[in-house]
Amino acid sequence: MKELVGAGKFELASEQEFRNKFPDCQVGAMPPFGNLYCIPVYAAQDLAEEIEIAFCAGSHTELVRMAFSDFKRLAEPKILDFSWTP
Repeated sequence: MKELVGAGKFELASEQEFRNKFPDCQVGAMPPFGNLYCIPVYAAQDLAEEIEIAFCAGSHTELVRMAFSDFKRLAEPKILDFSWTP
C-alpha cells in the first residue's frame, strides 16, 4: 500500500485513533464513505469486481447493501490492486 498510495510511511490506524474523524458513527461501524469526512477512499481491485457490497451504516445495528457500481459512483474510491491474506 505504501508504494501504491505514494506514502513515505504507511501503517493501519486503530479505530480509536481515527474515531474523531467520524463523530456521528459508533466506533467500529464507520462506513466506507471517507470522502464525506475529507478522507481518501481506496478499494481493492478484488472488491471492485463484486456485484454487491455490504457495510455498517454508522451503527452496529444498521447495514447497507448496495451495488459496487453505486458505491464507486458515490465514494469515488481509488481502485488499487492490493490484497492481504494472513
